[in-house]
Amino acid sequence: MLYNTNEWSKNMQRTVKKITKSVINLPLKKHVAAYARVSSGKEAMLNSLSAQVSYYSGLIQSNQDWEYAGVYADRAITGTKDSRPEFQRLLEDCKLGKIDMIITKSVSRFARNTVAMLQIVRELKAIEVDVYFEKENIHSMSGDGELMLTILSSFAQEESLSVSENCKWRIRDKFKQGIPTNNAILGYEIVNGIFKVIPEEAKVVRMIFEDYLSGMGKNAIMKKLVQLNIPTKKNRKNPRQCSQWHESAIAKILRNEKYTGDLLLQKSYILDHITKKKCINNGQLPKFYIENNHEAIIDKETFQKVQNEIKRRAQNKGNNQKVYLFTGKIICEQCGKHYRRKISNAGTKYAKPVWICSTFNRYGKATCASKQIPENILEQIVPKDFKEIRVTGPTEIKIILENNEIIEKAWGYNSNCEGGEGCEHSKSCYGDPGNT
Repeated sequence: MLYNTNEWSKNMQRTVKKITKSVINLPLKKHVAAYARVSSGKEAMLNSLSAQVSYYSGLIQSNQDWEYAGVYADRAITGTKDSRPEFQRLLEDCKLGKIDMIITKSVSRFARNTVAMLQIVRELKAIEVDVYFEKENIHSMSGDGELMLTILSSFAQEESLSVSENCKWRIRDKFKQGIPTNNAILGYEIVNGIFKVIPEEAKVVRMIFEDYLSGMGKNAIMKKLVQLNIPTKKNRKNPRQCSQWHESAIAKILRNEKYTGDLLLQKSYILDHITKKKCINNGQLPKFYIENNHEAIIDKETFQKVQNEIKRRAQNKGNNQKVYLFTGKIICEQCGKHYRRKISNAGTKYAKPVWICSTFNRYGKATCASKQIPENILEQIVPKDFKEIRVTGPTEIKIILENNEIIEKAWGYNSNCEGGEGCEHSKSCYGDPGNT
């Protein structure tokens, strides 16, 4: 049989259809973070916090639908405060779109202030960030989430108030019995409510009182302690701490009646359980004074002499206090502190007023390497209509005028000048000041 090949080819012709591979859109993973907090710095609490961090890290990373966004943990910070650094960082990351959901243990771990709680939850809800409270099994994005959170956070706030009032009652009851709180104080350790002298620290306390009566100021005493490498009380208790001596610490030591063996209790009080603001007790609550409560480090006669000297210096400072042309208007750009007026070579015929960075004056060039500026140089180069002066370099300043115009100027300093007789610190010492 003969076949017509043309007819066969025509009948066998097939249609070929191109199939385009479709792209499968996989669901995006939800970015999940956790927040943990403990309100005490005790070892047990810190261990608990560490356990929470490990738990949440494992929980989030084990869920295939979640992308791990980290665990934010605040240590030894109360839930009533808005200044929790990790909590604030968490909120910022939510606003930047880095987080879709937050997991936290309970309402009380998140915040104990009902108003703050609802405000934060609403802000997060507005940017579509869900908060899941494990203990209460509540999602803030759910329909009844806000209602439940309002009720539960109110309970948490009342619980915080109850705990606060119980603590206050317990502390005040101890005060009535003459039992102090366990506050750290240089020279003593408190064992079962009894002050025990620490001989090594007591020597430092006596030195501070002796130096003050010899004429040294609080700043000079502070510098001496730093130069002698004497640690603060906090550093003695925990060598890992890096606390520095401050004039305020010296002032507290000089005024502390505990060094005479007496005890004045309830000098301050906490305003409320929400703000935790500490206030000086100026008669709002009763005070309790116990004489000869423990071994003294400073005798009462010496202590009274120091109190009299403190009053005398305060009166003299008040009488002599002046506001100068540059007071509060010179800012150091290295450390951000203001310059203050000081008399260089005081008590000699070479005495001259200079302006010096308060950080440099207090802690030395190791902390701020700025240089002092002679007052007569400032008077020469700064226009009368200036608003602010910023010290931008060793011999450079930026002057901001009242009309916000900025002038940059420099002055030269001759390090060989020692303020000798006949030298009035003119151009030969400081150069010719002018525009840069």
